Amino acid sequence: MSAFLLRRALTLLLTLLATSALVFLVLEILPGNAAELLLGPDAAPEAVAALADKLGLNQSAWTRYLQWLWGLLRFELGDSYAYGSPVAELIAERLALTVPLALLAMVLTTVLALSMGVYAAARHRRAGDIGMMVFSQLGIAIPNFWFAILLILLFAVKLQWFSAGGFPGWSEAQGGGFLQALQALLLPAVALAVVQAAILSRITRSAMLEVLREDFMRTARAKGLSARQALWGHGLRNAMIPVLTVMGLQFANLLAGTIVVENVFTLPGLGRLIFQAIANRDLVVVRNCVMLLAALVVIVNFVVDVLYALIDPRIKTAAL
Repeated sequence: MSAFLLRRALTLLLTLLATSALVFLVLEILPGNAAELLLGPDAAPEAVAALADKLGLNQSAWTRYLQWLWGLLRFELGDSYAYGSPVAELIAERLALTVPLALLAMVLTTVLALSMGVYAAARHRRAGDIGMMVFSQLGIAIPNFWFAILLILLFAVKLQWFSAGGFPGWSEAQGGGFLQALQALLLPAVALAVVQAAILSRITRSAMLEVLREDFMRTARAKGLSARQALWGHGLRNAMIPVLTVMGLQFANLLAGTIVVENVFTLPGLGRLIFQAIANRDLVVVRNCVMLLAALVVIVNFVVDVLYALIDPRIKTAAL
């Protein structure tokens, strides 16, 4: 197991290094100059040159890349061009909203998808299976932002059960509270979760149908287990390998989806920060935010690989 984890950890580090180079290179070739954008089109060339020198934009790309990597290792991400405050503080402040939003959406996705997928597989080619397939097809076809607007029109404008946007904060000192904050995140989480649940439920259904044809399922029933016990106790665990693969990818989609959904609900999260930083050409913020999202995706996939080995020891043995 130690050798398995070591190989996966080495792959993780190499992937992060390659990702950092790609992120830096893509942002380097973007047209425009941050100093010119901050000072405006009417700024004097001397002022633009002085600001560019202050921001370190006159250094070579290789030097700035190495400085950025060294800063990442020390968790020193520099200062934002537009906000003038440390990028680490900006990201930490926004993650306090984005991470709970993504986790809440992932919980809703998992509960909905596993329930619907197992239910449909147990009722293969019957009304429940057909109904689930129709629902999942509709869910896949609906864009997140459009579904978010529908939720606002129904629950915020028509029924007035929720606010149309904004975030009150997690504490009373911020003007909100835990329950108020959770209520503000519920509609955005549903908007993110429905599409992902539609995809994951189909994967779960297909994996469960494969497992239900195996001999060990008939053996479990022959030993006296009920259909529910055999389905959830034996079937679902053996069907989790492809499901976990998709779940790892979906968590990345949820993080990326927050960029759109947070702007629809005017939530001050990481997605909105990235959107504003792109508009301001604040490359320091954009670079570090994109790298953070990429690192989260890679780390989630690493965790999924470890879970593979825990669920199916054959994977660990084959990797060694």
